[in-house]
Amino acid sequence: MGILSGNPKDEPMHYGEIFSVWTASTTAKGAVSCYQAYLNHSGDKELKKILEALIDQAKLEIKELDTLLTDNGIASSPMMPERPQVKLEDIPAGARFTDPEIAAKIASDASLGLIACSQVMGQSIREDIGALFAKYHMTKTALGVKILEMSKEKGWIIPPPLQIKRPEAVHA
Repeated sequence: MGILSGNPKDEPMHYGEIFSVWTASTTAKGAVSCYQAYLNHSGDKELKKILEALIDQAKLEIKELDTLLTDNGIASSPMMPERPQVKLEDIPAGARFTDPEIAAKIASDASLGLIACSQVMGQSIREDIGALFAKYHMTKTALGVKILEMSKEKGWIIPPPLQIKRPEAVHA
C-alpha cells in the first residue's frame, strides 16, 4: 500500500491541485462580485435568473473549495464585499452594461470555466478533487446551454461568418 492509496481525502494534495483549487475559489469570488454588478445593470428577467443561478453556483463552489483548502491547512483568498442593489434607472446610460454585453461575457466565462474544470480533472490524482471539478463541469455545461439558447432566442448572439453556399466540387 503506497502513500496515495486508500481514502482520497486522507491523501495529500499536490502543488497543481492546491493551486488549481485556490485559483478556482478566487475566480468564483470574483464572479460573485461581477455577476452581482451585472444584476444591477440587467433589465431582462431571463438574464437575471441566469445571473442568479451563476451566483448561487459560484457561492457553492466557494464553500466547497474553501472547505477543501482549509481541511488541507491552506488559507483561501478573502471574499469580496457584497454589492449593494441599485436600480437600473440610477445607472447612467453611458456607464451601463447592456443585456447583450452581459450575455456575451457570461457565455465567455462559462466556456472558459469548462476548460479550467477539464484541466483540473486531468491533473488531479486525488479522485475526490477530479470528481468535484467534473460536477462543476456538468453544471457549467448546463448553464452554458441556457445562456446560448437565451442569446439565440433574443437575437443577442453574433455568429461568426456562416457558410451558406458551399463551393461546387470540381471533378477532373
